[in-house]
Amino acid sequence: MMASLFSIFDPSSSVFSLPLNWISTFLGLLFLPFMYWVSPSRWVMMWLKFTKVLYGEFKVILGMKNLGLNVLFVSLLTLIVFNNSLGLLPYVFTSSSHLVMTLSLAFPLWLSFMVFGWVNHTQEMFAHLVPQGTPGVLMPFMVLIESISNIIRPGTLAVRLAANMIAGHLLLSLLGGMGSSMPLSMLWVLIILQVLLLMLESAVAVIQSYVFAILSTLYASEVN
Repeated sequence: MMASLFSIFDPSSSVFSLPLNWISTFLGLLFLPFMYWVSPSRWVMMWLKFTKVLYGEFKVILGMKNLGLNVLFVSLLTLIVFNNSLGLLPYVFTSSSHLVMTLSLAFPLWLSFMVFGWVNHTQEMFAHLVPQGTPGVLMPFMVLIESISNIIRPGTLAVRLAANMIAGHLLLSLLGGMGSSMPLSMLWVLIILQVLLLMLESAVAVIQSYVFAILSTLYASEVN
């Protein structure tokens, strides 16, 4: 039973030995020209306002001198939102539920921040390992704890996003599989639960994208 449930996340279908499931990661690129080149609709204007607010929030965290990073994190959030949302459609592969995808986003960002910080702000990075006011006896332990917390950051970012996507899709699959065994008089309850859970997953898709982007922004601000 568990193997059949988790098999929905397997990128198994392929043509000519090419795993075409991962092409869903780039489906958002097909919608962007339609959004920005065709006359803007209400949804497009709402999305533009949303990204403008995010840009302002990232600018406050990173400062005016890091405008390029602001654009990077807004683009990162947009990519994750598209992938999370497309995964809610039937027969569309959810690439953001795999650690291959999430870790590929989190690890290069974290590594670039660490290299930049240790090369350009070595003393500040060493000072960051020991919080101000730490007793001398606890300093070695604090260095160890802070070092471990820095090392596991890309893993926590990747696991958080993938686990939340997997949990929601598993619940949807479980509820969908119950339909064949339920009497017709109770199907309306299942349909209502499915709709409510789909609305919740739509909110989770946006919230988890925001959490991923804002945590990456905070990690970048520490090395600046």
